[in-house]
Parts: sequence; structure tokens; C-alpha cells
Amino acid sequence: MPKVAFQGEPGAFSEEAVLAYFGSDGAADAESHRLAVPTWRAVFEAVRDGSVDAGVVAIESSLAGSIRETYDLLSEFFDAGIRIVGEVSVPVRLALVALPGQSVEWIERVYSHAQALAQADEFLRTRDWQVMTTYNTAGAARMIAEKRERRAAAVASPRVAELYGLEILAADIQTGANNRTRFAVLGREASAGVSSPPQPGPRKTTLVFAVRNVPGSLNRCLGSFASRGVNLSRLESRPARTARWEYVFWVDVDADATEPSCAAALDELGTEAEMVRVLGSYPRTGAD
Repeated sequence: MPKVAFQGEPGAFSEEAVLAYFGSDGAADAESHRLAVPTWRAVFEAVRDGSVDAGVVAIESSLAGSIRETYDLLSEFFDAGIRIVGEVSVPVRLALVALPGQSVEWIERVYSHAQALAQADEFLRTRDWQVMTTYNTAGAARMIAEKRERRAAAVASPRVAELYGLEILAADIQTGANNRTRFAVLGREASAGVSSPPQPGPRKTTLVFAVRNVPGSLNRCLGSFASRGVNLSRLESRPARTARWEYVFWVDVDADATEPSCAAALDELGTEAEMVRVLGSYPRTGAD
């Protein structure tokens, strides 16, 4: 099993994504195969520096949308050879956890990552709690456990309760029944043993491109795929960060970059766009 970096603390949804994609070799593998780091940037740096074989980063929430920092880092670390080699979708189940013996009526403060707080907003609005953000869901739970902070609770995966000796005060507090987070699996370009062995089934390619500032340029770029029947399952614009009011377009293509129709579309795109970067081709997960 490769060594994999994830953002947060043991029990974080990022770690659940690692387990869902790579599996587990038992209790001993937590220390030897999974490396918890404090930030998304630190995941990219660990993969770049070779201290891990792979990294897992959140890329999209079905409720909150794109994780924009991840897209910016994918672009920043492209020249370092960081590529997407896989993806995994993790269901988001949130619980309110606190020290043993606490009750919902006693809670005054609630901690969690901003994304989790937003995803549990309907539940949190039912009470007059002081809500505070932390860098990670599991980190919030760990902080309460280590400080033995009473009248405080964390919004996190129910899995953290057992990890940190906490109790679940309320389960399934997330908004909606089908809330999921999609994670990208990162590897170094041409690295071996990171992604799963080639599997039959649909493939996906993630890329970013910048259009020329002339009429019809975006239409011609997208037409490169449409004219060949290649589907774009996702298209989003983001500030280019190189000049004010200029944008790049992030695309998920439902094909492998080496498939003839997709390869031809990418060649034509290269003649029209100012910049094209293929971030990786990898097995496409299901819609569940």
C-alpha cells in the first residue's frame, strides 16, 4: 500500500477518502501508510517532495460546490509534475459530538470546518449557539477532547467519537440525504504504483485552458469537443490570477486524453486556446 497524505486529523473525511480509495491493511497501517498534514498545500508539497507516494484532496462538494483552493493548487503545482490519478466520492454524514456526560441543552459553543458548518446549517440554526470555525472537522473534535472543554461540541464525522473518546449528541445533522464530497487522488507524473491498476470502464480527464480575448474564442474551444461528440461533464470559470478580469476554464471531459476523439479535440483546442494543461486522466467514479 502506498503512503498517502491527507489534510486534517485522523477521523477527517479526507482520511475516509484515503480508506475508500486505497483500502486498509489493518490498525497498524494508520501510522505507516497515512500521513495527516495541516493544509491542502501541505498535501501537494508532500507529493512533490516524494515524502509520500500519493495525496488525497477534496475537489468538490455536492452541496457547496467546488473547493476552489484545490483548483488553484492543481494549477500552481502543474509544473512540479503533480497530476490527478484517480477520484473517490465519500458520503458526508455529520454528527454533533462532545465530551461524555454532556447534553445538547448544555452546549454553548460549536466548532468545525467552515464547509461542515455550512452543510449542517439547518440543524445549527435551531439553537442559539456560538459557532466557530476551525481548520478541520476531526481537529475540532480532537481539540475538545484534549482540552476537556465542557459546554462545547464539534460537527464532524461520527467516526471521530470513538477515536477521541467523545459521545454523539445528535446524528445525521447534515442537510440533505445525498450529500457527498468528491476527492482527487494525486500522484507525481510518471510515478508507478499510485493509482489502481487500469480498470475497464469509463474514464475522465481534467484540464484547464485559457481563451484568447477575441470574439467567439470560447465557442470555438468548446466546439473542439462538441464536433467530435466528446461530452464535457463539468465547466467552470476561475480568475486567472495573472491579470485582473481574466479567466481560465476548468473542464472535466468524459473520456481519456488518449482516446482518438478526445486527443483530436485537445489538439484542436491547443490551436485556439492561449494555454492548455491536462491535469490527468483517470477512472471515473459513479454518480452515487
